[in-house]
Amino acid sequence: MVFAGKRPNNLGVSNGKLASCPNSPNCVSSQSADAAHKIAPLTFTSSPQEAMPAAGFAYANLKEIILSLPRTKIITESQDYLYAEFKSALLGFVDDVEFYLDRNANTIQVRSASRLGQSDLGVNRQRIETIRAKLK
Repeated sequence: MVFAGKRPNNLGVSNGKLASCPNSPNCVSSQSADAAHKIAPLTFTSSPQEAMPAAGFAYANLKEIILSLPRTKIITESQDYLYAEFKSALLGFVDDVEFYLDRNANTIQVRSASRLGQSDLGVNRQRIETIRAKLK
């Protein structure tokens, strides 16, 4: 775990927002204002409880999908929030991935960010798009 890095202390939801992405290109967020980091939130047509059901998260489906992906560990989950760590196969780089159930918008806001380095070769964006495809 040479490349795991330290868990950031800015994770979680504050005033309905996930943390902003850093200036580096290795982060995507559905709440980002700039095009380089922007990604669409996840949408669902089921009830919030079905979308994240564990602990009331309207995403039992989302939790199942996350756990089906390799080298994934759910760290925190609550009624409206889920935080997981994804580890790369080769060198053990860790990405912090957050999901926030925005009940007002009927969407799940997402943020996926690498802990270390500059470029992620598009891994964070691809991860969210893979999860999106599996949700449909």
